[in-house]
Amino acid sequence: MQAPLDPLAAVVHADPYPYYATLVDGPALSRDDRLGLWIAARASTVTAVLTHPACAVRPLAEPVPAVIAGSPVGTIYGAMVRFNDGARHDSLKQTLSDTLAVLDVAEVRHRSRELAQTLAGELRPHTSRPALVEFIVRLAPSVVATMLGAPAGQLRDVARWTSAFVAATAPGPSAAVVRDGASAAERLTEHGRAWATRDGWLARLARDARAHDRDRVVANGLGLLWQAYDATAALIGNTLIALGRLPDVPADHAMTRIVAEVARHDAPVQNTRRFLTVDAVLGGERLNRGDVVLVVLAAANRDPAANADPARFDPSRPSPAVFTFGHGPHACPGATLATTIATAGVETLLSLGVAPAALAREVVYRPSLNIRMPRFDPDPAAES
Repeated sequence: MQAPLDPLAAVVHADPYPYYATLVDGPALSRDDRLGLWIAARASTVTAVLTHPACAVRPLAEPVPAVIAGSPVGTIYGAMVRFNDGARHDSLKQTLSDTLAVLDVAEVRHRSRELAQTLAGELRPHTSRPALVEFIVRLAPSVVATMLGAPAGQLRDVARWTSAFVAATAPGPSAAVVRDGASAAERLTEHGRAWATRDGWLARLARDARAHDRDRVVANGLGLLWQAYDATAALIGNTLIALGRLPDVPADHAMTRIVAEVARHDAPVQNTRRFLTVDAVLGGERLNRGDVVLVVLAAANRDPAANADPARFDPSRPSPAVFTFGHGPHACPGATLATTIATAGVETLLSLGVAPAALAREVVYRPSLNIRMPRFDPDPAAES
């Protein structure tokens, strides 16, 4: 099998991990002049970049991507503390993390299972590939919206609006996609303000962060819909593929451990980026202000210095080092939320008779520069 051309092409490659191993074995930090990026793949270098004060989550000159700046999508994006640096964001960032930290995991598990069953009854995901894909992409926004305070009657619309919002934040969206995303962002903001007055997680965040502007707090709550959307759907899909290739695993391990190991072994989020705000030395290389580092999270997960025998799929692995959800000040605060939702989704699909082995025969991944998500295109032979 031909190796990927570069770390961006690796995201949708059938098996990028031998290539990632060469990155880990190579220099601590390497330069890809064709991409115009520095590449960090070793666990130690990934940790250093994600925690270095010179490495920002967005370019100084473009805190919000230009294509969405000034739109309702850009308003939410610009308010999210996970995508902003600086002391003025630290207080809300800490409040957000603290509020998420006390979420009742048992309640999340119960609601995830309940909503997975509801969606299964509506969509019958075991009967066709399109229904399976719709189940996978709708589950996370449905659960997160419920936790935020959305009533059941809004969940279908919330999933649709979240999809439009996410599409507008992807690289290079068309004008039509940005318009649809802006409309979705307006609707989400309108309903988010109402959810903040109900009995739910967003109301709790609003109380905990009462010193902050209410719309900024609401935007960060809505940001969880965005952050959970692709990553959780991809985690469900990658878990189904893993089960199809390793059919004996479910007999030996709890599904939550399997899903957690998939998050390390075949990461749904393969990479992220950091932007140098000042000149700095990283990985033994001198980087200049404005340089960009591609942080290959999926490679760091497979670094033997971080996880022994990293290519082995082992749900019983003690205290694995997992970089999938980031590390340091901009780490995703919803890792447990995503894993819990994905577990409920996979368990429900298996109970309906979805066959992972059939899904794993030929895997094609959705085009993306950082999300590794199986497409599960319709298979006429399977559906005839």
